[in-house]
Amino acid sequence: MKPLYSTEEFENSKSNDELPCECYNCGKTFYSSKKEIKRQINKGTNYVKYCSNECQIKNKMKGSYFECKVCFKKIYRKKCEIGKNVFCGNSCSATYNNKHKKYGNKRSKLEIWIEAELSKKYPDLEIKYNDKNSIGSELDIFIPSIKVAFELNGIFHYEPIFGDKKLNQTKLNDKTKLESCHEKKIDLCIINTAEQKKFNQNKSKKYLDIIVDIIKSRLTIS
Repeated sequence: MKPLYSTEEFENSKSNDELPCECYNCGKTFYSSKKEIKRQINKGTNYVKYCSNECQIKNKMKGSYFECKVCFKKIYRKKCEIGKNVFCGNSCSATYNNKHKKYGNKRSKLEIWIEAELSKKYPDLEIKYNDKNSIGSELDIFIPSIKVAFELNGIFHYEPIFGDKKLNQTKLNDKTKLESCHEKKIDLCIINTAEQKKFNQNKSKKYLDIIVDIIKSRLTIS
């Protein structure tokens, strides 16, 4: 304990007299009876340290409060739980990782085929594929000169193939991506490819045609 009384004051006080002590956590002065102080000293526990249960709990917390990397909510983390980035939960962690992942991105056969076809049709047009830098989140296809982007959204964007939680997170990411494009004045065209269970070049042509038609119209305008 941190006594704020002298040895003389302790000796001259009565059993029920309140003596001043300093709280180990907040530093405030609080009072404890002489008999309680003696009891703790005799037991060797020395628990007369805190002005309240709240301060006792806070002092035992070995971590600190941090801001969630995504939503900026204040959260408590122990030292052993602190990594490079801190998140309040799995949802914010997934949102951040999806925006910043550099490895493990799987491209569908449809995306690869469309890239090859667009490269043939527009060899001199700058087209970015799986671009992660323009809005801080991945865009399947982005054409900077005409400010148009395309997302090829398969069934995972519309049905809970991996559960409702995963679907809700995907929808949240899609919404955030749309808002980011709007802020940067990029027209984001979302193409629903959910009906294509397996890649088929003939059936994929309609998706390519949608993209080509939009590119042609924007190039004409510009």
